[in-house]
Amino acid sequence: MSDLRIAVLGVGAMGADHVARIAGRISNARVAVVNDYLSEKAEQVAASVPGARVVGDPFDAIAADDVDAVLLATPGPVHEKQLLACLENRKPVLCEKPLTTEVATSLEVVRREAELGTPLIQVGFMRRFDPEYQQLKALLDGGDLGQPLLMHLVHRNPNVYPGFDSAMVVKDSLVHEVDVTRFLLGEEIASVQILRPTPNPSAPAGLQDPQIALFETVSGRHVDAEVFVTTGVAYEVRTEVVGEKGSATIGLDVSVITKTSTGRWGGKISPGFRERFGLAYDIELQRWVDAVRSGRNIDGPTAWDGYAAAAVCAAGVESLETGQRVAVQLAQRP
Repeated sequence: MSDLRIAVLGVGAMGADHVARIAGRISNARVAVVNDYLSEKAEQVAASVPGARVVGDPFDAIAADDVDAVLLATPGPVHEKQLLACLENRKPVLCEKPLTTEVATSLEVVRREAELGTPLIQVGFMRRFDPEYQQLKALLDGGDLGQPLLMHLVHRNPNVYPGFDSAMVVKDSLVHEVDVTRFLLGEEIASVQILRPTPNPSAPAGLQDPQIALFETVSGRHVDAEVFVTTGVAYEVRTEVVGEKGSATIGLDVSVITKTSTGRWGGKISPGFRERFGLAYDIELQRWVDAVRSGRNIDGPTAWDGYAAAAVCAAGVESLETGQRVAVQLAQRP
């Protein structure tokens, strides 16, 4: 089979990374079309990839005859219409989170895909492809820790871009911990409560940071997640699962530990998400390409996973505003 011809929609930081990834590290695929609302940016990125062309209208890019599949790295508010266009054209699509920005529209996308009778949408929760998360998942599924009882999560960023607000801590950052919880424990989250610790004095005015999320799953397991996005330090993501027969932790950055004559002990912390999860993105994209070329179309988080995460985050934003524990409202799965 010839190389998978991909249209990349949105070539900001994430989309441009994906273009470079496809061109340099992903086999059996090539970037055929580039689209961005900034035409100069699209031209610049397309020029870096032999054979890529710019299409100014995203819906023309999706429908193009020389496009087999679509990678969406556009802003969340435009995802709904672009995903529906992918479904209408029966083009497999890897959609960076969020699936859509509203629970109702996410559910509508799930239902429209179900009506087609074939899966086409994969959501970019890349942590599922990270080797450490894969190892932890295998450990849990193999029963080595016995019944998992508790989970402790940490998600810390050095900084966020201007305009990042308190609700975005939930929808843009905590959403990864939501998916990690569902992935590792294999069940839905039934309720969420957001606690508001003393805000970081160095955070932008009005930003509630850090936040603590408390999840309860449908079987009664409890998960706590610290999200702190203005640490000024580095990028830290850790997960600990406590089971009846032991515990396991990932994300400690322990590949190299040093002790020096100056009396300093320690290692190196990942400076950003690209360094920490670069390999996960590579694996994610290669597995998606392989799945589309084989006719399976997806090999990872589904549209339902995107919808379920949106539903939990909506409950989280409500809890952030009210201080109360909020039940997650999930529709019946189509």
